[in-house]
Amino acid sequence: MSTYSTIDAIDWATWTAVDLATLCFVFDGDEVLLIRKKRGLGAGKVNAPGGRVDPGETPLECAIRETQEELHVTPTGALRHCGEHRFQFVDGYSLHVHVFAASTHAGTATETDEAIPLWTPVAAIPYDEMWADDVLWIPHMLADQRFDGRWIFDGEDIVDYVLDLVE
Repeated sequence: MSTYSTIDAIDWATWTAVDLATLCFVFDGDEVLLIRKKRGLGAGKVNAPGGRVDPGETPLECAIRETQEELHVTPTGALRHCGEHRFQFVDGYSLHVHVFAASTHAGTATETDEAIPLWTPVAAIPYDEMWADDVLWIPHMLADQRFDGRWIFDGEDIVDYVLDLVE
């Protein structure tokens, strides 16, 4: 049995991710700017713009930069830190993700080598085209509830998880 078969089998106090990354949800009224990823982890899936934090960069700086690079849109105003995820994959890869939301932006969403922009009604988020965990935590983000998720994935499948709501 894999070391990563259950949430309780991992010492989360000492767990360290291979990569630190971000997601940034940009809202405009009752729509949210999503992407169809063209390459990298999750290629083909619908997600929010985001990516790996560069050395010396904060997660907030990364969220803004990645949204600019992937869609030519700049999240503006006070970005809200919505929560964090710690993803452990059974193959050994791990990812710590900070999730942000912006209610204003500058620029026009434009397709790039990395992503196709998808302005989507919040009521019609295509969970069936997204990572399996998204349907479990995005509704909390939409309700302004902060969250802390720990997830074990085998490829694209959830093996185990804990999703806490944070005050």
